Amino acid sequence: MNKEKRREILTRLRAANPEPTTELNFSSPFELLVAVTLSAQATDVGVNKATDKLFPVANTPQAIWDLGVDGLKKYIKTIGLFNTKAENVIKACRMLLDLHSGEVPENREALEALPGVGRKTANVVLNTAFGWPTIAVDTHIYRVSNRTKFAMGKNVDQVEQKLLKVVPAEFKVDVHHWLILHGRYTCVARKPRCGSCIIEDLCEFKEKTEI
Repeated sequence: MNKEKRREILTRLRAANPEPTTELNFSSPFELLVAVTLSAQATDVGVNKATDKLFPVANTPQAIWDLGVDGLKKYIKTIGLFNTKAENVIKACRMLLDLHSGEVPENREALEALPGVGRKTANVVLNTAFGWPTIAVDTHIYRVSNRTKFAMGKNVDQVEQKLLKVVPAEFKVDVHHWLILHGRYTCVARKPRCGSCIIEDLCEFKEKTEI
């Protein structure tokens, strides 16, 4: 795919959604960190149902630490892998209190040092909470990037590096959200909705559907 076609794709996605953001509910960098940590192998809808009950009760590292692992589990038990996630969130809260004065650090290395936080989660927090031009590649973005031929790679890391290389600077802050939403609602896994896709004529996927 050439750069002119990529730019037109991004221009159309921006026109359709000028100010995209995550579908996770949050009102602070810490709430976002917790929500993204909980979202691994879970839906945003499922995470929101849990955090909508949790955050009014505890939405700071100290407050969640005070809940303890068992107390936190009561709020997130509907989410997959909640036992491990509860332990990671509590440990992360302790580290934030001990090392960062209870604040979420605007630093990749410090974020990735937190339990349960990998590169993708760090990218989401840096992008969505702090406005960094990072691109977190999940299964949706990986699929869309490869299927459309926008940025091909054999794994998420390769796709991330390709996206960072080919996406013009003016689009980098928002491209993560555009691609994830496109993959979630239009370029879905089993039967992509090509017939209702605003970039169908630019996409290089050969097996387009009429849906």
